[in-house]
Amino acid sequence: MDMYQNPYMGLSGISPEEIGFLQQATVGLTENQQKYFYMIYTDKRKSPQDMLIFCIVGLFLVPGLQRFMVGQIGMGILYLFTIGLCFIGSIVDLINHKSLALEYNKKMAYESFQIAKMGN
Repeated sequence: MDMYQNPYMGLSGISPEEIGFLQQATVGLTENQQKYFYMIYTDKRKSPQDMLIFCIVGLFLVPGLQRFMVGQIGMGILYLFTIGLCFIGSIVDLINHKSLALEYNKKMAYESFQIAKMGN
């Protein structure tokens, strides 16, 4: 596949599941709306590598940082006050950092779709 046909291939750490989701999400958009969607989505997206770094920092320095970064403020505060749920929650997040990133990115794709649909 050509990079021009599928611009998502250039995103850092993108999985085939995320590419498929993004292709399905942008089916009803015009070409200009797709470009606008891509611009918005790339700004909001978190790569799995970034999430891994947040999880490591959350495990050793600031419990719950990874949860704050994905917009889960309540869980972030809970992790902060319970020291990452006695480190167990932080270790689980470290192991599942890819699914945390994918879940967050799906939410951002939905938001980006809504903005792109209204914007153009």
